[in-house]
Amino acid sequence: MEWSFAFRKKMVVVLGVFLAIGLCSFTAIPAYSQVTGATLSGTVTDASGAVIAGATVSAKNTATGISKDSTSDSSGLYSIPNITAGDYEVRVTAKGFSTAVQSNLNLNVGAQQQLNFSLKVGETSTTVQVTEAAPQVELTSSAVSGQVESETVRELPLNGRDWTSLATLQPGVKQIQTQMAFATSARGNRGFGGEMTISGQRSTFNNYRIDGIGVTDYAMAAPGNVIGIVLGVDAIQEFSVLTSGFPAEYGRAVGGVVNAISRSGTNQFHGAVYEFLRNNALDARPYFNRVNNSPNPPFKRNTFGASAGGPIIKDRLFVFGDYEGLRQTKGITSNSTVFSNNARLGIVAANPAPAAGFAAGTPCTAGTTGGNPGSPGHYLSPLANTCVNDYSAALLALWPTSTAVQSNIDRATFIFSGVQRAPENFGTMRVDYKISDKDSLFG
Repeated sequence: MEWSFAFRKKMVVVLGVFLAIGLCSFTAIPAYSQVTGATLSGTVTDASGAVIAGATVSAKNTATGISKDSTSDSSGLYSIPNITAGDYEVRVTAKGFSTAVQSNLNLNVGAQQQLNFSLKVGETSTTVQVTEAAPQVELTSSAVSGQVESETVRELPLNGRDWTSLATLQPGVKQIQTQMAFATSARGNRGFGGEMTISGQRSTFNNYRIDGIGVTDYAMAAPGNVIGIVLGVDAIQEFSVLTSGFPAEYGRAVGGVVNAISRSGTNQFHGAVYEFLRNNALDARPYFNRVNNSPNPPFKRNTFGASAGGPIIKDRLFVFGDYEGLRQTKGITSNSTVFSNNARLGIVAANPAPAAGFAAGTPCTAGTTGGNPGSPGHYLSPLANTCVNDYSAALLALWPTSTAVQSNIDRATFIFSGVQRAPENFGTMRVDYKISDKDSLFG
């Protein structure tokens, strides 16, 4: 038994080592298809335009203090890939040259930012602040895209707090107004998310991504719950909308790409508590409710939650969490065709001639006008021209009566309000960890 236990323990250790080596091998493979961060690149030259090799370029996130470094090659080129979106300070140092600093550089999700530096001869202790703004036009990518920044995501009022609806702020993106109602079963076959056309393409031709992972639903449509919204506004840092010309690493889309990144913690603690309420007392009455002078259908939507983030270890380990709850009660006005009040009594247009003066409740027999031998029934009105079967009369008592103006003698409309309840809870947590100057991970 001792030998068996020792052997199994040794095998576990060996398997653990092989697993660790395998994971390291996988992490060494460039995952270019997961376009989650920005790329900063450019050239480093001196005042005469000659390239500078071996210059150190360091991009520091001003919110987290995390830096990413690169060294210019023999052609003076540098590149820092997969940078988390945010505000950065870029510092360039080279032996025999003054230090150049570019501050207030905003990098967006998926951006291909080109930033060139021209260094002056001097001591590295001398700092030259670059005041010229970085170019806003991406010179290294042909993609046509628009950015929705974090302030826009969290500050603009949103109906239902659906962050994907902000994509319509970009040119070429339009919300489809002829969507199927959620009350119909056919809507489930087309996806519950809000349908948008990007560059004139079908709504199912778009791709939605969060942190590089596709989140389109089973119908290749936008993500969404049963009432058609996507929760988690406070959990989204920002997103971009690529409408055309995007490179192959995005893929899976003919129309457009909505590329979002989740929100992470910073070196400062931040939090928010919120609650939003809608009530039918503030709504206008639907058309059929006005016609029949009926009250508004009930509608109450309560959205509440909290979010918080901060450092666990300053400049190294961060956490952010978000919870959002939705409680909705909505009355849906519907109408259905039912028997008119006359038809319920046997007075129908198909038999215009009235019965031979039979009183209400007179049994139908084989010898009476309109009688039906072998099928017991009664006349329900002195004006009835049809004998109503007793079984049919029992079922008519369970059938709703008309609530609107009768369109003809046989048919009428029954208007009613069904109640749709949608309770939902949404939660997310993100942890970022800087392992070393070259390695970091988040989950």
